[in-house]
Amino acid sequence: MSPCCERPAPEPAAPLPINAWGDAIYPPAPAPRPIPWGKALVLLAVAAGWAVPLFAGDRAAVRSFALVFGSILLEALPFMLVGSLIGGLIEVFVSRERLTRHLPRGPLALTCVAASLGLLLPVCECAVVPVVRRLTRKGFPLSAAVAYLLGAPIVNPILGASTFLAYAGDWRIVVARLGAGYAIAVGVGWLMGRLFANRPARLAAAADSAHAGCGCRHDHGHGHAPVSARRVAALRHASDDFTAVAHYLVIGAAIAALAQTVVERRAVLEFAAVPFLPAAAMMALAILLNLCSEADAFIAASFRGLVPTHAQLAFLLTGPMFDLKLLLMYRTLFTRRAIGVLSVLILLAVALAVAALGLAGKAGA
Repeated sequence: MSPCCERPAPEPAAPLPINAWGDAIYPPAPAPRPIPWGKALVLLAVAAGWAVPLFAGDRAAVRSFALVFGSILLEALPFMLVGSLIGGLIEVFVSRERLTRHLPRGPLALTCVAASLGLLLPVCECAVVPVVRRLTRKGFPLSAAVAYLLGAPIVNPILGASTFLAYAGDWRIVVARLGAGYAIAVGVGWLMGRLFANRPARLAAAADSAHAGCGCRHDHGHGHAPVSARRVAALRHASDDFTAVAHYLVIGAAIAALAQTVVERRAVLEFAAVPFLPAAAMMALAILLNLCSEADAFIAASFRGLVPTHAQLAFLLTGPMFDLKLLLMYRTLFTRRAIGVLSVLILLAVALAVAALGLAGKAGA
């Protein structure tokens, strides 16, 4: 074969970059295509949901749907806005060097610390998603990001106080909820880090593609910009995160409202009366209700006397980690495969924790 017909040797693949914790940084999977009907129609759906009662007449089901839909949005949107602002501040004012300087280097130690960061930065499950988006941009490893994502809504003083009030000062429920939530966050985060050590799990954030036009540099560049410009940049990043997640919250709220309107709670309670199934019933109820983690303890406490204590804990552990709106909001963070694995791990971990708490309660009785 003549030299002109010879194929050139393939160039060697460039090595993957390494973050501060020694993990290979895999290129993020492409972000999902935006909803084709646009965010304007989502806002129209919000307005329509709140306007429905004005034209519903005596249709109780329609009024119930609109009431639940509106209450979920009013409950979640302020917290998600706070989370977006925190994420914007982290993006602009916290450099990679500053972040890594104060955190452990070992993967397991970092995962354990990340699961407890809610004690210093208490956020609910809606607010934590934008924060995690920004932490992953800073090179936060997957295991630590998942641990913070699951742990922050449970392991925080606000949730502990609300649970304490809802259960009339019963510290056993508070300790069981926070302790089990921390253990689940660490375990699931560590497993996700191991399972996706050689494959991408995170999506390219919507804001990643917008950096070229945002008029700012990141990490080092922000530190040399005027404070006023950095504040504007933080608000711009917060707006990007909020708009990227808000429409998933609206869709999840609509699905949850429909589920609450169609599915009767009496059917759930009848299912809970079957031996060995109360915990599963309460987990399903938590997924359907889409309550804010800082208020769900009062709903769980209303089931005292109807289901065992460990089944109430199943409700308290599942909701902040996995429900209908979170399932959609996770699409802004992870690939579909990662979401599927994460969902299975969360439900299995909650089931195992609740079973252990139930056995411990019987042994202590």
